[in-house]
Amino acid sequence: MTTATSSPRLVVDSLSTSFPTEDGLIRSVADVSFAIQPGKTTALVGESGSGKSVTSLTLMRLLPRTANAQVSGGVRFVTREGKTVDLLTLPEREMRALRGNQLSMIFQEPMTSLNPVFTIGEQIAESVRLHKGLDRQAALAHAKRMLDLVEIPAAAQRLHEYPHQLSGGMRQRVMIALAMACDPTLLIADEPTTALDVTIQAQILVLMRRLQAETGMSILFITHNLGVVAHHADDVVVMYAGRVVESAPVRPLFAQPEHPYTQGLLACLPGKARQPGQPKPRRLFAIRGQVSSPLAPPPGCAFEPRCDHAQAGCATAMPPLIDIRLDRQARCTRVQPDAHFARLA
Repeated sequence: MTTATSSPRLVVDSLSTSFPTEDGLIRSVADVSFAIQPGKTTALVGESGSGKSVTSLTLMRLLPRTANAQVSGGVRFVTREGKTVDLLTLPEREMRALRGNQLSMIFQEPMTSLNPVFTIGEQIAESVRLHKGLDRQAALAHAKRMLDLVEIPAAAQRLHEYPHQLSGGMRQRVMIALAMACDPTLLIADEPTTALDVTIQAQILVLMRRLQAETGMSILFITHNLGVVAHHADDVVVMYAGRVVESAPVRPLFAQPEHPYTQGLLACLPGKARQPGQPKPRRLFAIRGQVSSPLAPPPGCAFEPRCDHAQAGCATAMPPLIDIRLDRQARCTRVQPDAHFARLA
């Protein structure tokens, strides 16, 4: 999804992450590639267990050491100063200088991500003191400005409160303030609105879009909510069983999904359950079966056991991720490159 006229902020190239276990090797992320443009939002979507969160933790180098993860591939990140670095091979000291500064992350559950024994202001100020070199008073003043920025009421009071004293929506705003405190150029948001009601969810998404417009940061938005993707993403990367099965700009993907798994995900949306002119809604569609065990993946296409369009050979050989148009890719034997694109290639 990279164009010749723009330089991506982040390029993930053949990223793989595996975990050795007593029962065998679990390959959670397999040969994943995508790019994120400056000021744009790329959504990483798929069912639970598809490898989305492991991908984000690998990018941030936050996988627990006890997991003994085996990571390969490349992750090129363009810093604020215009320098290109590989996040996977960067020395830990340099990675710490980027993490929380130019490269930030909003985690799924703020109650388990925020430290319960420190006040909100202390936690935001710590990041600012570390990366910006401010003294304690200046860092706390900056923390208050960040709480104002994310529209937390009575910010001066909340500054001295603890996470358990705030509502879920306010804790999520604190997580955004913490992630934005050092003006990152890339923000990774791992399902930041999953546990919130729809009203607060909408407010958080509007807030993130406004902050993106004001700062020009890029966002990797990890979610399984396709409604959110439709309204807030520029590009979409669909993952299944640890692999990318389709990638495209958001409008073409929703208008004409190419991979059977993407088609199934969109068919599962409640809005698809009612057809024009029908007095009663159709039965809500569900993809049959379940994701195969990562310890015993099928030899061919991982989606083949659940696919209604499986053909001879799908169960024996993994199809490659092919370019079907200039900005679209899909991993399916049924998909062929667009005729015009094939001639150009």
